[in-house]
Amino acid sequence: MFMTREKFLAWPRKAITLLGMSGVGKTMLAGRLPKRFWFHYSGDYRIGTKYLGEPILDNVKRQAMGVPFLRDLLRSDSIFIGNNVTIDNLEPVSTFLGKLGSPSRGGLTLAEFKKRQQLHRDAEASAMKDVQVFIDKAKEIYGYDHFLNDAGGSICEIDDPEMLRVLSERTLILYLRAGPDMEQELIRRATSNPKPLYYREDFLDSRLVTYLQREGLSSPEEIDPDRFVQWIFPELLQHRRPRYEALAARYGYTVDTRDIAAVRDEAGFLELVATAIDRRSRNG
Repeated sequence: MFMTREKFLAWPRKAITLLGMSGVGKTMLAGRLPKRFWFHYSGDYRIGTKYLGEPILDNVKRQAMGVPFLRDLLRSDSIFIGNNVTIDNLEPVSTFLGKLGSPSRGGLTLAEFKKRQQLHRDAEASAMKDVQVFIDKAKEIYGYDHFLNDAGGSICEIDDPEMLRVLSERTLILYLRAGPDMEQELIRRATSNPKPLYYREDFLDSRLVTYLQREGLSSPEEIDPDRFVQWIFPELLQHRRPRYEALAARYGYTVDTRDIAAVRDEAGFLELVATAIDRRSRNG
């Protein structure tokens, strides 16, 4: 969705999608907006509660059944297991996605890893298509004036025309571009605390061949899961950067992450977006 500064500021029911790598500040920006006026839609929360809720619980139960004490309680219906996914706690989603590597080190086999990757990919596309429904729900049911879609960091990997149509027609798309300093910070975080990630299958396959040769390993099941994430993350940044830029060039606007640090409230956020609109208008 494209518009002028004036049209954007006068837009009575603003709907904005934030794009960018996980950790660049999307959720932080959402927290700067008054909760009584803005509906915060988290794609990852929708994935965890709607589309991967059952697989997540099945995974937890599978682990619990390996403990005799818990197995007996589960089989007798003496206890039940639930997950507690919140916007601020997406650990159940992350744990389900898992890391590729040696099962003895907490990793997943390549077949299981790819199976979960595909489930996550489908769930993310569905969660983004749901934006059109939730924009209306936010106003009609809950009375929110404005809508903010906090999209997952892997959205640029998904080639789904219907998803892109929904986001581009129903929301203004704002890409939070990580500069060199922010990219180095993201790499530092991934090194100190490697987390599960989604990869396009063609990207994963090509990098996996390189990694196995580099480490002298014969199969993915020999991989140290954390070391693989630490190695591949800088590659992932380089891979995703042009994909994000292409989305922003075709459908939306771009701001640098260094600029969002100065946003303290709703007025600052709206000016950030309006300035991005001006900049694109000037540059054609």
